[in-house]
Amino acid sequence: MKKNKHSFVCRECGYQSISWYGKCPQCGVWDSFEELVQENAHSAGTAKGQHKKLVPFRSETTEEVQRVSTGISELDRVLGGGNINGSLVLIGGDPGIGKSTLMLQMLATSKHAGKKVYVSGEESFNQVKQRASRLHIQPDNLFFLNETNLETILTTLEEEEPGLVIVDSIQTISSVSLDGIPGNSSQLRYCTNALVHFAKQRNVPVFLVGHVTKDGAIAGPKLLEHLVDAVLYFEGETKGDFRILRCIKNRFGSVNEIALFRMEREGLIPVTNASELFLNSGEQDQQGTAITAVMEGNRPILVEVQALVTKTQFGTPQRTATGIGHRRMNLLLAVLEKKCGKPFGFHDVFLKTAAGLRLDEPAADLAICMALLSSLDETTLRRRTLYLGEVGLNGELRPVNHTQERILEAEKLGFTDIIIPSSAKTFRAKKARVKSCKQIQDLV
Repeated sequence: MKKNKHSFVCRECGYQSISWYGKCPQCGVWDSFEELVQENAHSAGTAKGQHKKLVPFRSETTEEVQRVSTGISELDRVLGGGNINGSLVLIGGDPGIGKSTLMLQMLATSKHAGKKVYVSGEESFNQVKQRASRLHIQPDNLFFLNETNLETILTTLEEEEPGLVIVDSIQTISSVSLDGIPGNSSQLRYCTNALVHFAKQRNVPVFLVGHVTKDGAIAGPKLLEHLVDAVLYFEGETKGDFRILRCIKNRFGSVNEIALFRMEREGLIPVTNASELFLNSGEQDQQGTAITAVMEGNRPILVEVQALVTKTQFGTPQRTATGIGHRRMNLLLAVLEKKCGKPFGFHDVFLKTAAGLRLDEPAADLAICMALLSSLDETTLRRRTLYLGEVGLNGELRPVNHTQERILEAEKLGFTDIIIPSSAKTFRAKKARVKSCKQIQDLV
């Protein structure tokens, strides 16, 4: 009887070792090692591979990638223009965020030919059927399979020859070839690898739904994300109606693209005008409110930044930020206090972005600073003014990329004034007035 080889893998970074470590030598995370069981293979001395002919790059022509629409405009955008046959896409998110709902909607609207199979290891047929009825989904070529055994799933799919497959979720699938419960590192790696081979050999697109940990990462080793062609993350508050589908890996398109949805009774409804979603519908000038434009992939989005500055009632002032990193907020507060002489050290500061959108790029620095100064000095900022620029440690304003695209998006929504750094090259607008500024002190 063959014995299985045992090793250990870090679920955070994928580092493998023959011995267990309390702390991962590569990423430094504690208690992240899990046992990885591998099937015994022939020794290197007896195994011999076949010789394959090398293919020169110049002499061979490649076929153009054919994309198939999912029937959902926002999902097509985040995938790079549509789905590709033979691809394997991993989608993760918090429980109740809408992963299964989106996958079921995609089965109904997808332009893929052939049977569309929904493999569920968590829900029964009646549960999925009730959700489909609520979403008014009744396609003739939609089929259901309730199974958690990998070998049974693959055999069924090979005989049925579907055109599109959804597996919900990968953490519930297990193989009899390996020991261990479903969801451990060994089972996840083996089952995902088997589904990758099925997708490539049969030229069938496969979508995997994955659970996430308390930190928001997809449960299992990082190797799981390396095996698939694309990784999508669902973001948003489960109690709210706003959802963001973010692409962090895509072998067939650009990364950091986002899809916007609104959760309604009829399911997830695509949001076409992203900027209006992140802006307050009011036209009145307000204190502590500034607007900037961020790039999500190739998509400019206008976002409202709100700040509230009040005198602290305790010795240590509070610092709270939603959608903006704490380190970044503290850095900008230090610049404003040092270079502009503003006494933020005696005030509580609260920062947030509309709908909780994360502002990771430095283009929003100027808008954050203006919102803070406006709330502190109790002055109003013009509603139709856009602020673009990175703020340096000496208070200087630095240009950002894709400035022209951001200006055009602001003009579409009726903005009349746009503030950019003086060091940026000259940009022209059709109607809006583009003004330049050298340092944050000049705006104060």
